[in-house]
Amino acid sequence: MLYSKLFPKTLKQVPSGAQSLNHQLLVRAGFIHQEIAGVYTYLPLGWQVIEKISNIVRVEMNKIGGQEMLMPVLHPGENWKKTGRFKSFDTLFKLKGAGNKDLVLGPTHEEIIYPLLAEHIKSYKDLPLYLYQIQTKFRDEPRAKAGLLR
Repeated sequence: MLYSKLFPKTLKQVPSGAQSLNHQLLVRAGFIHQEIAGVYTYLPLGWQVIEKISNIVRVEMNKIGGQEMLMPVLHPGENWKKTGRFKSFDTLFKLKGAGNKDLVLGPTHEEIIYPLLAEHIKSYKDLPLYLYQIQTKFRDEPRAKAGLLR
């Protein structure tokens, strides 16, 4: 793509809210745009990088017999309560759904995958099993100041 057509153009100034060097460089180069602390829009160049990395992971996982899946972003709070992490996971995004049910925006997927595997793996003959997913995760960080790094 021609630079003249590229969105957005490179910034000459360091963005005022960018504290870490990686954050400054990614914003200035037009890879990401910060909406609020810890929340970013991946701009076309940044999204291309994400897609290339994702495709490398897919190719390598598929080579070893991996099967890609997609688990829900929204988790039942009940799963998290069963493991005791509903209260102990300090950066958990919690919300209320219909019927005042506890819901969680997934920072990780153990609470979803373990019950699923327990239901479907019945014998050692079902193993080994290589499942993977590529997905956004959510954490309610008190101070997100390291750019894309946690």
